[in-house]
Amino acid sequence: MRFTVTLSPELFFDFDIRAIRKITRREESNMSDKFAPSPPQTYDPVAGEGSSKKRYVRFLISLSTNFMFLLALYNAVISVFLPNQVQQITEASGGDKVAVLAVIMTVVSIFTFFDQPLAGALSDRTRSRFGRRTPWIVGGTFIGGVALAMVAHQTTIIGLTLFWVIAAVALNMAQGPLSASLPDRVEERRRGVASGFIGAAQTGGGTLGIIFGGWIANRDLAAGFYFFAVGIFVVSLASCLFNREQSSEGMPREPFCWKTFFTQFWVSPTKYPDFGWAFAGRFVMFLGYQLIVNYQLYILRDYINLSKSDSNVIIGVMASIQLVMLIISAVVSGYLSDKLQLRKPFVIISSIIMASAYLFPLFMQNEISMLIMAGVIGLGYGCYMSIDMALMTQVLPEKGANAGKDMGVLNIANKCPQMIVTPLGAFILSVTTSYSAVFIFAIAMVVLSACLIVPIKSVK
Repeated sequence: MRFTVTLSPELFFDFDIRAIRKITRREESNMSDKFAPSPPQTYDPVAGEGSSKKRYVRFLISLSTNFMFLLALYNAVISVFLPNQVQQITEASGGDKVAVLAVIMTVVSIFTFFDQPLAGALSDRTRSRFGRRTPWIVGGTFIGGVALAMVAHQTTIIGLTLFWVIAAVALNMAQGPLSASLPDRVEERRRGVASGFIGAAQTGGGTLGIIFGGWIANRDLAAGFYFFAVGIFVVSLASCLFNREQSSEGMPREPFCWKTFFTQFWVSPTKYPDFGWAFAGRFVMFLGYQLIVNYQLYILRDYINLSKSDSNVIIGVMASIQLVMLIISAVVSGYLSDKLQLRKPFVIISSIIMASAYLFPLFMQNEISMLIMAGVIGLGYGCYMSIDMALMTQVLPEKGANAGKDMGVLNIANKCPQMIVTPLGAFILSVTTSYSAVFIFAIAMVVLSACLIVPIKSVK
């Protein structure tokens, strides 16, 4: 006589009454394996030949294109579209454009603070025929695109803030699982080149976003919002279709527990010190970098004293210069990092280069200094973004067993500065009434980021 008792989709006991003791002992011996944390989903390695190599190239192109467009969207909206739209609204209704922009960015950052690691953790547990990451990437970009299109129609600060919050939350819910794709599919020793291409795509996309944003802002601001709203969904969908993820329906997973789910977001810096140093280094780097990026348009207008139309043009020229330098820097540094199997020296040196870039406008208050700054920033930031991602994947706890969640936690180091820098910049300007103090603070943060990478031990 036999019967089955099902306890969960992953676990069941098959009892034979005549041999119950033997079966019970066998099931107990397998219990630890049944509840062991699931390993990261594996794909064809980079080193494969023939079709495996083609799949890797297709994956790299798909992921790079997706990141490029996503970063282009972010930079165009944050650095050009929103400042222009805020200025239009405040000029019509009254108000301080700097203070209003600071409030908007603070509210958005509060809502997006934890959504990347949350989406990453949920994607780790997602079981579907489309895989773990694809449903989040496609769904997030669709909702984000619709909300972004609505931003274009807003004539009040409340409406603008509301729809940008929805768009930012949805897009970040897609970005967390998107970031987890790198440790999912690329073996560790090859991540320098992969990270180099993705870093070049990110920085190149961000620069192209500013170029395009500055160009279209003088023509049709709403069309710019529509372009990115439709484009981000189309690019993400095409990326997932051309680079299909394996089904995750058969992957095991631990029983769900709300307490365990939320406590896992805390990664102890004492237990995983390298993860802590990497997080801190990225945090202060983006604190310094984003401070200048977020106020770049107002720096051109209020510090360099350019007109609205001229500043929209110059910001595009700066972005073009930066684009050329960062693509060269990202690809070359990624190749050298893999060849030498070194990460830390590249991240440290790139941070110092970026800090030196801010010295030019600090001591020369003219257009030429801003153009020089753009070129030097491109050189340093391209190297930093290409190697920093590879370094981050090598300090993940438990060798990336929960890559979606952990990469999302690391991305808080990108998001938190975005929440801080705009009100921080407004505070610095209110106290000092000078953008010189903003540059000095940015230099200090970027140099500090280089110092925080030095103690990392598990990565050369």
